[in-house]
Amino acid sequence: MAKTDVYFYQESDGAVPVWQWLQELAKRDRLAFAKCAAKIKRLEALGYELRRPEADYLEEGIYELRAKKGSVNYRILYFFHGQNVALLCHALTKERAIPLGDLARAKARKAAFAKDPTKHTATYRLGGD
Repeated sequence: MAKTDVYFYQESDGAVPVWQWLQELAKRDRLAFAKCAAKIKRLEALGYELRRPEADYLEEGIYELRAKKGSVNYRILYFFHGQNVALLCHALTKERAIPLGDLARAKARKAAFAKDPTKHTATYRLGGD
């Protein structure tokens, strides 16, 4: 399987929600950040082949990366563009099911990306950028 290129969704105003969430998580809890970063690396390595318990399909082309530290569940929502590109579009800490508002936000970002991929793509590397 070819490596999957992982990018971050960028808002029209230049904000990069998942990158910003990860940076805040790194400040609050380095171990939780490391667990999320490891899941992103697994997505890069396995792409569509990544399955539960590490990832899961939600609906309408939206997937979730699943990380856990203690009783806290971290989720990074993403979608694929073609066969070997994944876009990280939303992140959250959850207790039970993913709230409908968070899922709707991920779907809206997927739709915005489809209209203008270049405008909505940001490149960052974990562990140095």
